[in-house]
Amino acid sequence: MTEVNRPPRVGGWTRFVTARPRLSLLVALVITALAVLAGSGVADRLGSGGWEDPAAESTYATKALEREFPASQPNLLLLVDAGSASVDDPAVAAQARRLADELAGEKGVVGVGSYWQADPASAPALRAEDGHEALIAARITGDETQMGATLDRIAPEFRGTHGPVEVSVGGPVAVRHEMQAIIQEDLLRAEVIALPVTLVLLVMVFGSAVAALLPLGIGVVAILGTNAVLRGLTEFTDVSVFAMNLTTALGLGLAVDYALFIVRRFREELATGAEPLQAVGTTLRTAGRTVLFSALTVAVSLAAMLLFPQYFLRSFAYAGMAVVLLAAAAALILLPAALILLGHRVNSLDLRKLFRRGRPKASAETASETSSEAATETSSASETVSEASGATEGRAWARTANLVMRRAPFFALGTTAVLVLLGLPFLGVKFGTADDRQLPSSAESHIVQQHIRDGFPGSPGGGLEVLAEGRATQAQYADYKERIAALPEVLRVDGPLVKGESAYFTVLPKGEAVDEPAQRLVDDLRATEAPFDTEVTGTAAVLVDSKDAIAERLPLAAAFVAIVTLLLVFLLTGSVLIPIQAVVLNALSLTAMFGAVVWVFQDGHLSGPLSFTSPGSIETTLPVLMFCIAFGLSMDYGVFLLSRIKEEYDATGDHDQAVRHGMQRTGGLITAAAVILAVVMVAIGTSRVTNTKMLGLGIALAVLMDAMIVRSLLVPAVMRLTGRATWWAPGPLRRFHERFGLSEGGDESAPAAVEERDKAGVGG
Repeated sequence: MTEVNRPPRVGGWTRFVTARPRLSLLVALVITALAVLAGSGVADRLGSGGWEDPAAESTYATKALEREFPASQPNLLLLVDAGSASVDDPAVAAQARRLADELAGEKGVVGVGSYWQADPASAPALRAEDGHEALIAARITGDETQMGATLDRIAPEFRGTHGPVEVSVGGPVAVRHEMQAIIQEDLLRAEVIALPVTLVLLVMVFGSAVAALLPLGIGVVAILGTNAVLRGLTEFTDVSVFAMNLTTALGLGLAVDYALFIVRRFREELATGAEPLQAVGTTLRTAGRTVLFSALTVAVSLAAMLLFPQYFLRSFAYAGMAVVLLAAAAALILLPAALILLGHRVNSLDLRKLFRRGRPKASAETASETSSEAATETSSASETVSEASGATEGRAWARTANLVMRRAPFFALGTTAVLVLLGLPFLGVKFGTADDRQLPSSAESHIVQQHIRDGFPGSPGGGLEVLAEGRATQAQYADYKERIAALPEVLRVDGPLVKGESAYFTVLPKGEAVDEPAQRLVDDLRATEAPFDTEVTGTAAVLVDSKDAIAERLPLAAAFVAIVTLLLVFLLTGSVLIPIQAVVLNALSLTAMFGAVVWVFQDGHLSGPLSFTSPGSIETTLPVLMFCIAFGLSMDYGVFLLSRIKEEYDATGDHDQAVRHGMQRTGGLITAAAVILAVVMVAIGTSRVTNTKMLGLGIALAVLMDAMIVRSLLVPAVMRLTGRATWWAPGPLRRFHERFGLSEGGDESAPAAVEERDKAGVGG
């Protein structure tokens, strides 16, 4: 018994991170300042595309057309509105031709064409059906940064009133540029919303202003460090501007999670009478190891996006992995140093004292650090922790656990049925591509594209291009054109435009540019035989190729996440069944998110209150992104709960008591962390860009469902049903865990009950 109750030894890692705490914090401050400099201007170097597969046929054809036929794929559209007059009015036509000539003279602009200069065959597609609007089309050259600079330079010259016409600027390059600017503005607003709200919630959770500031400090370090990492990556690869939203959300959210767990455990240890150094040592050996495992599981989920070719997804992997690992590193290095320096003063400005009847205001906390005052602070800390995690909150979660475990079959089946029911709308998902409808309805480029959709025949700027490579005669081109014009979904075929041994045809579909008929048309065009090599590109072709690339890599990504997660949870628990439960229940917890995404954003419910335009589909890469993020965050909370259950089970060998204890100790903590992370995600969800709104609100829903339904009801119910078999592992795996596994039990000796349990072959 003496062996078990001896004071915990201070390990090597504790000595390392607490040897010179002031120096550690000073070095961190210097590194953070350097990160600010290194990451400055990162948003200006990020792209707003990245949904295409770089190895796809459509990507090859796009690049070839850009090289050989720059005018084949206009990315800039000027909508010329003649008001009540006709676009064929001589004054309108003369002004439009002048504008087209001026645009052609701009540096970085090629392939200028317009309704007034087009050949008779293609002119109708550039004229609105009511005759009051027409288009000037052009291509801005260069990479995204260069195109953005060119657009900033020329747009003010052409936008607005020019004699008898009103000109608006649109096209893909304008959509991307406006989206990038809006995302940056919205991200700043989200930070302004999230930071003070998070601070208030942290003060409410901790009851201490000092303790509440620690998670924010960790989050700021993680966010600034990740910005510097992303800035460095832009020198070698493309990175999406959307990744900055994930940096802010995960930087704050995970920093709060990790700091909550560590600071809460540190305060509990202080309440037992431990000295600060001893409390830090126990905290790192227990909660610190849990944070490490949690960070690894989240990083694994995010790393799965590296398996996909789209740089949109890979960007989130870069940002997510960087911010997770930096948040964990800051929590395991800087936070212990800060706690050593603060000691019992971590409870300073304890707000609960203000509400204690008959107790004078705590002025002793501002006095000098004498030994008697330290003793007083120790007593105060003990009272604070006991109030926070004991009498009220602990009893409530213990009662919840008892209720759930008494009626385990009902809660297991009931919650599973509810989650499956909420996920049913996802069965009707339709995949699409990101377009101007991601922008608010007031955005200029959205207005232009909506006018084109509503008033122009076909899909100007949204057609399909067929690149023909190889020597061919005019008769062969004509025969091929006739055959593709006869395809059922084709409205009109223009071309060919021939240059050397290459040519291209423009094919306009009958309906929307990316609807199901347009996607079928892509397959039909690719299946049509020709006496030359053909490659199809265009918006619908990019979508088809992106869907194929995701479908091809999805099983590999899912297997990667599942296998590595199973291994990590086994190393934490030593159980064969718990990792399987964790993966299955985590996946089940995401059903409500996917169902809500389809019901709200695809079907358009709540589009008015949430201020977005539904495109009638979900961007192809978004479900993959949301799964990886939400699954990782669910595992984050799962690890927190399982580690505390495992610690109690190692100490007592009583399975039911371990589950109750884990719920009692972490239920309030997980719920508080989930609410704070949800607040951050909702702040991100206030974005005016639909994809970002969908990401923020969807992840917020997933986090809340996981913490309040799955962790509170489903997990304890399932663990009650599996009983002590939960901890079973075959002998070889048990020995493997004893050698390589880590848990909150650390290196303390197991009590006799656990030794007997292990001899009986039940446990991990």
